[in-house]
Amino acid sequence: MANEPKRSRSKPTSKTKPPTPDRWYKDGLRFECTQCGDCCTGAPGYVWVTHRESDAIARFLQMSRDTFRKRYVRKVGRRYSLIERANGDCVFFHDGCTVYPARPKQCRTYPFWPENLSSRSAWEELESECPGARPGKGRVYPLEEIELIRRGGSEASLRDKWDE
Repeated sequence: MANEPKRSRSKPTSKTKPPTPDRWYKDGLRFECTQCGDCCTGAPGYVWVTHRESDAIARFLQMSRDTFRKRYVRKVGRRYSLIERANGDCVFFHDGCTVYPARPKQCRTYPFWPENLSSRSAWEELESECPGARPGKGRVYPLEEIELIRRGGSEASLRDKWDE
């Protein structure tokens, strides 16, 4: 034991950045939300919301926090989700998203979710289901912006009017 080399406990400095993994979508991906509702309607599920996100939507709808939460939010275990209609549709989908400028992170980051970016074939499956992700549709999101959106930044942060 005395002759074993000591393990370094040093942490990377701010000058040292971990290498960026090679992403199959390094040249970017095309997308433009058509507000078709395919990702907002159909099968039941959860649209997770934080207190901050529900406050932002309440402000956008010009209602009190308590009224909004009583009317549109349900508790699921330790988390909160927007309610949905009996048919599984999001309560805020009426010929498009009625809270689009203040929508939750889960909605803002779509389609750049880990499961859609896990492989080229996963994205191709999405292309067959989502009109906004079809080949040649929408603007090209560069890798850096995709990564920022995945983390909830960039376009996803343009809600500063509602997210105070």
